[in-house]
Amino acid sequence: DEPGLRVKLAEGPQKFYIGVDPTGPSLHIGHLVPIYASAHLQKAGHQPIILMGGGTARIGDPSGKTELRQMISYAQIDKNIASQKPQISKLIDFDNTNALLANNADWLAPLNYIDFLRDIGRHFSVNRMLTFEAYKQRLEKGLSFIEFNYQLLQSYDFLELYRREGCILQIGGDDQWGNIVAGMELIRRVESAETYGLTFPLVTRSDGKKMGKTEKGALFLDSSLTSVYDFYQYWRNVPDADVERFFLTFTFLSVEECRALGAAEGSDINKSKERLAYEVTALLHGEKEAVKAREGAKAAFSGGGDKSGIPSEKIGKAELEAGINILDLFSRTSLCSSKSEARRLVLQGGARVNDVKIEDAEALIGMADAVDGELMLKAGKKRFFRIELTD
Repeated sequence: DEPGLRVKLAEGPQKFYIGVDPTGPSLHIGHLVPIYASAHLQKAGHQPIILMGGGTARIGDPSGKTELRQMISYAQIDKNIASQKPQISKLIDFDNTNALLANNADWLAPLNYIDFLRDIGRHFSVNRMLTFEAYKQRLEKGLSFIEFNYQLLQSYDFLELYRREGCILQIGGDDQWGNIVAGMELIRRVESAETYGLTFPLVTRSDGKKMGKTEKGALFLDSSLTSVYDFYQYWRNVPDADVERFFLTFTFLSVEECRALGAAEGSDINKSKERLAYEVTALLHGEKEAVKAREGAKAAFSGGGDKSGIPSEKIGKAELEAGINILDLFSRTSLCSSKSEARRLVLQGGARVNDVKIEDAEALIGMADAVDGELMLKAGKKRFFRIELTD
């Protein structure tokens, strides 16, 4: 009921919630569109409730998944929640505001199973649940009973937040549509109240690549998983056709400025991409780290700027004097996750050391290859790693 939701939001501040899955230690770009939407709603005066799935993560959401998730310990879930909150705080203001951080383990963990089935389970139709895409896809490969319960638990979350906080809106990715609708129907049956759902489509790139995916995997917010430099470079290298849309989606610049930056042509579109990379990196990692990444990119590609922003590692001169195999060297950096990956890179002609192409997988890199006390490793056209030599 989009018209009804518009009227409700126009009436004054409303409480809404978004669920966050803590099955991993870090959020990635694919998680962020609903969180950005929450930030916009908060700026418009509405109250966000960020619901950490400390309870539902004990089961796992089958939505968008082709196979059963691996179970993780309760202690790991709590640790993940602790590491994700600072990431969410980059976009949601929890200081001196009415924003609320909640954990559904607070009401799901103490549930009595028999009572839950009597009071909540009786409102759900198995036939209806099987019409939702998430369950239809999983049925082809096998859907466990534990996952089948997930929709009941997420629906119960909405009911609990409605009762506890007067929350009338749930937002999320469009893979959550079936779960959100089920929660709305549960509230209507149990409380005779009308609530709302708002979902967002999966963000895609114009070149067909999955949004937020790099050669190394997902684009994480945790800098120990995705370096700030690599994070910056991802945005710097998005397709021209996506610049305006990504400014609108992932920054808080005015619509007019986003459109103007996205409409740039020729060399100016590269300036817009640099601005996009800086704005998103500054939002999610801080201005200091964004400047450092920008200067690192300049140093890597044009010879100017501060090299300290490029991912780096220190190696003793004595180790290099003895010689390090090219595969060992690349695989100990973030450029290659294994020696086999490094071998493919070398044999395909994509490995360079101080801009010298290395095509021999048996090559030894020594002090003679160093320039100004360092080795600048390059994988492909745009990925760099700096080796600093120490005494």
